[in-house]
Amino acid sequence: MKRYFSGYHLAKLICLLMMAGILYLNWGSTAYAVNDTPYRESNLTGTSDERTNVDPPGTSEDADDLAELNIANTVTVTYNDGNGNVNGALRILVILTLIAIAPSLIIMLTSFTRIIIVLHFTRQALNTQSAPPNTVLIGIALFLTFYVMQPTLTAVYTEAVLPFEAGELSQEEALEAAAVPIRQFMYSQTQKSDVNFFMDLSRTEWNGELDDIPISVLVPAFIINELRQAFIIGFLIYIPFIVIDMVVASTLMSMGMMMLPPTTISMPFKILLFVLADGWYLVIKGVVETFYY
Repeated sequence: MKRYFSGYHLAKLICLLMMAGILYLNWGSTAYAVNDTPYRESNLTGTSDERTNVDPPGTSEDADDLAELNIANTVTVTYNDGNGNVNGALRILVILTLIAIAPSLIIMLTSFTRIIIVLHFTRQALNTQSAPPNTVLIGIALFLTFYVMQPTLTAVYTEAVLPFEAGELSQEEALEAAAVPIRQFMYSQTQKSDVNFFMDLSRTEWNGELDDIPISVLVPAFIINELRQAFIIGFLIYIPFIVIDMVVASTLMSMGMMMLPPTTISMPFKILLFVLADGWYLVIKGVVETFYY
């Protein structure tokens, strides 16, 4: 019986020949790391008076020596003159990191969530689709958030940022001082039932004091309360507009115009009612006042 040499067998043969050639070329070759520069004049960190590693490279005799901690293999952060000010490059890194997570912090730790949801409900109740557009709603929500959070931000600046820049607080102390006003704001807008719920999930006892609430518990409890308050306000906004829809729908049915969408006729009346009642003032006034009462 004849056996044909297919393309599959040819490919396997070519791969084997290439592998054999690579192994033959590498046979007996050795790679060396050449460095004619003296150890003191190399590119290692540190000055010529003080070495930044315990043992020079290549002095390990066995696996145990190699596993020991060597300062040259770690990253260290040194404070400037011991006054709590970090290096300029490290400060830039911290600032860029904060900028990257700033949207999440603004959304979850401030009044932004409640405000933007209420504004969205208002636009949906008016049935104006994209008027005002999302960019305008987000801009309004950001400025209202800054207005509501201004006392908290001022407290963070005076109690944490200024002492840190003056060298009165270390970095850890400044972070703890900055978290206090934010925790107080979130706690004032959070219901104890939400805190108890997350405390029970984490199997943690709570005596009712703010200082005993972990930040991992306070943040989700605050977010739940923000969603609850925003949907309650949105329901109250919807009520007068639903009444207009019902009146318009009943009128069209009595006139026999069943094929005409009621929303098409009711939208101008909604806008007229909203303008006559100065709706934007009432909505913004109502949502901002919820953070003060």
